[in-house]
Formats: sequence, C-alpha cells, structure tokens
Amino acid sequence: MHVQLGRSFGWLWSAYAVSTYGTWLAFGAFPLIAVRVLDATAFAVSLLEAAGLAVAAIVAFSLGPWVEHRAKRPVMIAMDLIRFAAMASVPIAYVIDLLSYAQLLVVSVISGTANIAFSAASGAYLKYLVRSDQLLVATGRFEGTSWVATAVGPPLGGALIGLLGPVMTVMADALSYLLSALGVLRIRGGDVATPRRDQATRLRPADLLGGWRFIVGDHVLRCLFLNSILVSGLIMATAPLMAVLLLGQYHFPAWQYGLAFGIPALGGFVGARLSAGLVTRYGQDRVMAVSGWLRSIFPLGLAFIQPGIPGLLTVIVVEGLLITCMGIFNPIYATTRLRRVPADHAARVLSTWSAGSKLLQAALMVIWGFLATLTSPLTAITMSGVLLLATPLLLPRRKGAGSGDRGVRSSSAPGSVGAAQINSPEGKS
Repeated sequence: MHVQLGRSFGWLWSAYAVSTYGTWLAFGAFPLIAVRVLDATAFAVSLLEAAGLAVAAIVAFSLGPWVEHRAKRPVMIAMDLIRFAAMASVPIAYVIDLLSYAQLLVVSVISGTANIAFSAASGAYLKYLVRSDQLLVATGRFEGTSWVATAVGPPLGGALIGLLGPVMTVMADALSYLLSALGVLRIRGGDVATPRRDQATRLRPADLLGGWRFIVGDHVLRCLFLNSILVSGLIMATAPLMAVLLLGQYHFPAWQYGLAFGIPALGGFVGARLSAGLVTRYGQDRVMAVSGWLRSIFPLGLAFIQPGIPGLLTVIVVEGLLITCMGIFNPIYATTRLRRVPADHAARVLSTWSAGSKLLQAALMVIWGFLATLTSPLTAITMSGVLLLATPLLLPRRKGAGSGDRGVRSSSAPGSVGAAQINSPEGKS
C-alpha cells in the first residue's frame, strides 16, 4: 500500500536523493586520487579517511546543542553550501596543479563535520514532518533510495573516472549539494527549533554531555548504540584497505571496482522494501535480531578475495548478502532509535550518536591501517570479519524493545513527530 507522506517530505526526500546520488557517483574517488594521483600508501589512505572522521566527530559534540536550538532548514542549507565549497576546491586545485594530500585531509574534515550537522538537522526536521505511525515507511524510503544510489552511482562513477578521471566525479558530487540546497529551499510550511530554558547563549558542559546521558540511560538505545558503532566501525575500517587491495595490489580497473560495490547495493534496495512487510508478519524484534546476526556473518567471506574475475564475483556475492541484511535491519534500527528519543533531544542525540560512531571508525581505520602495514590488507580485512561475529551479542534482547515511543506524539495532525535520521551512505549503520 502506498502511503502519502506529504509534499514537504517529498522535497526533503528529493534533496536527500540528489546528494546521495552525487556522493555515490564519487564513491572511492578520494582513495583513488590518493593512490593513483598522489601515490599514497595503505596507511596514508586509511589516515585520510580516519582524520576526517575523527576531527569532524570531535567538533560534532558541540554541534548537537547548536543545531537543536536553531531552525533546521537554514542549518541544512548552510551545510549543503559548505559541502559544495569544500568538494569543489578539489578539482579547482587539481586544474591549477596545486592539489595535495593535505588538501584532501582538510576537505575530508570540513565535509565530515558538515555531514554530521546536516544529519542532525534533517533527522530532527523529519521527526517534525512525519507521524510516528508512518515512521518505518519513511525510513524505508530513504534506505531504499540510498541503496539504489549505491547500485547506480559506483558503476557510473567508475565509467566517468575512466573517461574523465576521479577529480571530475568529485565535482559532480559538489554540484549535487547545490541541488540538495535548492530542494530544501522548496519546502514550505513550518520549522522546528527547541527553545532554550534560559537566556544563556554559550554552550555549557552539560549541554555537550546531554546526548551521551540520554543514550546511556536508555537500555535499548545503549545496546543499539554499541552494536551499531562496532558494526559500522569494523566495516568502515576495511573500506580503505579494499581500495588498496583491489585497485593497488589486484589492479582492478576503476569500472570493476565500482561494479563490485554497485551491484550488491540492489540487495539493499530489496531489503529496504521488504523490511516493513517482514516486521508486520514476523514482528520487529525477531526481524531485527535475525538480520542483525546475518549481517555479522557474511563479511568473513571477504577473506577469500582473489585477483581477477573470481575475486570480483566473491566481492559481489559477499557484499550482496551483507547489504541485503543491512537493508532490512537499518530502517528498523533507525525507527527504534527515533521512537525512543523525545523531539527536544533529537538533534543532540543524533549528533552524539554520529560523533561516537565516527570517532570509533577513525580509530579503527588507523589501527587497521597499521595491521595492513604489518601483515597485508587481506589479513586485516579477515580480522575485521572475525570480530564482527561477536557484535550481535550487543543487540537488545528485551521483548518489545523496539516498539516503544518516548516523549513523542502519535496524533494524525500535521507536524506530529516520529521519524528517523536520514541515513548517510557513510557506514550504513
């Protein structure tokens, strides 16, 4: 059954879609530029990914309270413009022969910080737009859009890289943020901002810790947080190593590299479309538990990657199974998270969640970069797969854990709260 979520939701969805397609069009462009243009080592590629995540996450701890007390649409537009300027600087520097590894680090930090602020604002605004009973449908649509973009973007981006080089795909990503800003501008109607309880304009230490206290104080959120950051961290730790292994050691053409991660994303689209129906039939707790366990098993298959066509097929099959499970799991996880967060804490909790996840991702990327240097990229990837087998033990086990709302309205009036954070392609957690 098709559910109408309103014109404002449609524009927000469109803005998300165009920026997501731009991001996946440029998938792997930074590692590819680092490896093939700047001759970076495996550790340097891992550091490139990790530095942006770490610095952005540290800055993000103050962004949650800042976003919380401001109208969300202007924040989203501002973050889109910042991301456009940062990404556009890369092709400009390349054309005038000034592109450097240091600039890629700076751009990674700026775009990563803006991503966190945008996600916090968009999650809080989507919570304002969509009714609680339509939450799973809304998150499923964003999840499905993300996986279709993941399927289409990398192969097309790989072809563009082959024709025009990786720098031009970065420019396409930059332009997508301009289109996203235009989409947010087209949204009509109200906005949402949590009023301050006092007249203080400066952030206090208590403001910075509010998100952490809320997550730690809720058993279900605490379990989901630990599970999600470990899964995303261990998966993302191998992303730079996969680029080094496939592009550097096994000499996969750019189009094959894009194909290896594009085709499996169709499984994510299928999983996102099935998620709500599976919950209706089998129950939310059971579906989340089964899909959560399965997504921890399949990454171990990457230990069997070989050069040539057998290696390509291995990546496609393993990633396809993993991503299908993630497509089922992610809308349920996102729905559970936002249903348990009151509207006046949404931006703070989401930014804290994202910051914690990115800090761990950064740390694990550096550690796995060292492991790959000491052993080999394939050995480090295998170690990640082994550790992922233990992550389902952190999933909440209490029956009905994902069904409760805390501090949210369930009315059918326009503007009732209840929607999950817009998922970025990064991490898929």
